[in-house]
Amino acid sequence: MGLAMSVDDLIGRWMPFASQTGAGPGALALYCLPHAGGAASTYRSWQRVLPGVAVQPMQLPGRDSRLREPAYDRMGPLVADLAEIILADVSLGSVDRRYALYGHSLGALVVFELAREIRRRGGPPPVHLFVSGSVAPQLAYEDGKPVGQMSRPEVVAMLRELGGTPEWLLADPGVLDMILPAVVADFTVKETYEYRQEKPLNLPITAMPSTDDSRIKAETVTPWGEQTTKEYELQPFVGGHFAVFEQAALTHKLISKALLKWM
Repeated sequence: MGLAMSVDDLIGRWMPFASQTGAGPGALALYCLPHAGGAASTYRSWQRVLPGVAVQPMQLPGRDSRLREPAYDRMGPLVADLAEIILADVSLGSVDRRYALYGHSLGALVVFELAREIRRRGGPPPVHLFVSGSVAPQLAYEDGKPVGQMSRPEVVAMLRELGGTPEWLLADPGVLDMILPAVVADFTVKETYEYRQEKPLNLPITAMPSTDDSRIKAETVTPWGEQTTKEYELQPFVGGHFAVFEQAALTHKLISKALLKWM
């Protein structure tokens, strides 16, 4: 990616709602990564509701304001560029070098690898890692036919089964033409992801699985605890894959409680 453009331009591209956090200077930043096919708007309603926290939804290429940019289809380049922009943002001092990471589904694996990439670069680590809707990264994850090999109707049926995508969008051929390339690329990131053994992270992890998530079994979430030398908390939600968004007030309460000691 490079930092040839100004930091302000980078923030505008990767954090389109950066000016709308409602948090004062020195607030703790919470960088949020969405599910496969998701956009920064997934977390927009989280802004201004977490006291002392500047929620920063991250906008990946291939969707919404970055629709014309090619989406990433591999984990390595994605986390390398994310590390670059987040470390640039942290270096500005606006978040007082204190920040946390949140990721849902694919985003959970992304923020995990992002934390490890930042550690490899010697950057300031996040104070907390929040993950939802994902198996532990060290576990093999087989989920049937790769999305890149699915027909268009098969991809739509999969998205409909997962939930989280409005039906009007799935029924609009023109809109599907715009969003499906990013969906396929995102799932390719997940399907080609290869976990590599490293020492556990030295930061707390909170995992928030859903009891009725047909794709994520409870026993595949617990091993997230093996990825930290600090506190590990398992906070199940009653509901499907997107329960953390459907029960946003509870999600916000858990995040606020975990970050309180850093305020």
